Amino acid sequence: MNEMATILVVDDEPSMLDYLRAVLEAASYRVETARTGSEALVRVQQEPAPDVVLLDVLMPELDGLQTLELLRQARPGLKVVMLSCTTDPRNVVQAIRLGAVDYLTKPFQIDDLEAVVRHSLTPGITSDEAVHGEQEIEELGDGLCFIAGSPAMRKIRAQVEQVANVNVPVLLLGETGTGKEIVARLIHKRSSRAHRTFLKVNCAALPADLLESELFGYEAGAFTGATRPKPGKFEICDKGTILLDEIGELPWSLQAKLLHVLQDQEFSRLGGRSTIKVDVRILAATNLDIAEAIAAKKFRDDLYYRLNAFTLYLPPLRERREEIRLLLRQFMARFAGSYARAPLPLSPGLMDACVRYSWPGNLRELENFVKRYLILADESLARRELETKVEKKTAVSETSKITSGPPARGLKSLVRSAKGEVEMEAINLALKETKWNRKQAARLLNISYKALLYKIRQYASSTKSVA
Repeated sequence: MNEMATILVVDDEPSMLDYLRAVLEAASYRVETARTGSEALVRVQQEPAPDVVLLDVLMPELDGLQTLELLRQARPGLKVVMLSCTTDPRNVVQAIRLGAVDYLTKPFQIDDLEAVVRHSLTPGITSDEAVHGEQEIEELGDGLCFIAGSPAMRKIRAQVEQVANVNVPVLLLGETGTGKEIVARLIHKRSSRAHRTFLKVNCAALPADLLESELFGYEAGAFTGATRPKPGKFEICDKGTILLDEIGELPWSLQAKLLHVLQDQEFSRLGGRSTIKVDVRILAATNLDIAEAIAAKKFRDDLYYRLNAFTLYLPPLRERREEIRLLLRQFMARFAGSYARAPLPLSPGLMDACVRYSWPGNLRELENFVKRYLILADESLARRELETKVEKKTAVSETSKITSGPPARGLKSLVRSAKGEVEMEAINLALKETKWNRKQAARLLNISYKALLYKIRQYASSTKSVA
């Protein structure tokens, strides 16, 4: 840390300016102040520029977000931390998109302020990590965003630009939870079909007969209960885009019909005699090894060659750790809005723990982690959850090297004990949060009511607080 770094504090409240000056000077920083956005803009255009700007959101004349945008235009690499007494998550999202490196909600602890300033001054925390808000975050609707905070995802975005307006199928590969649907939506948004329908169909979610009627529709009388004709997803998506998720699970009986749609852009409804012509852009996604599925005669090779006109591979989150901090802020802002709660602070310590963790469940696991942290509002529990997962992975790795004997049983016991402690504490906090309403607590923990009751009985002997 540079002890003589210059911090520019921008706030219209003299008392807040005095307080922040005292705190930061006590921490050996050089402090300058401005009471308006216009004053701040004049200052950052001078040399040398401040190392960090602490900028209040609510100010007269130019508000904080307007000032942030002007400051970033004047100095694109400027590190700005937003300060606000408001809990509106829309401000958090907008601040991140405009390039703020962090966001503190008043009142905050001195330790939190100092930690955020230290983190902002860390070498490597630059515009490439979080400051390119508008360039890195692209909203796609339905609460989804494409985030290109790493070289790997910027490459994916460039490939999307190449293929978006070329009317060929695209095959999206990658582990579960890497964001294949998000990339599919980006392709649709960047294509000439953007104003048309986008639909996703999960090929693994329905049995073959129901999936066939879902995709291709049916005529009246096609089966018992079919009293009127119903269009399928392909008809609904005419001139639009359809994403066939989990394409590797598509039943063999439907693969030939899908191949016919790819080749001729036509099909027949279930129970129908006439053919229906459609113009649909087909995107397909899977986490399976298609080559293995073909070898096992579970997937048609001719269908694969049709789908494989252009392939995008999405790397797992552990291979793009640079964007974890950006994802954490984005998820926190989004879910705080969804749950009507104030965003919780993401301390440097918590962020570092998240960056170190491997996230085998990728974006989906990270999203659920942020949801639990937001609901339970306990940073120590959140960090312990990550530490326990790391310990469990290490223990499993060590256990796999041991074929028999007491040491293996000891490692397994250790893992169960650590996992149990975290579960007990999470259950306790959820019950307290809901004033001991067990059904509400189950919803907060994202488990079934029966599962919660089972857990409570399981741990009743070791803790009276959940009994």
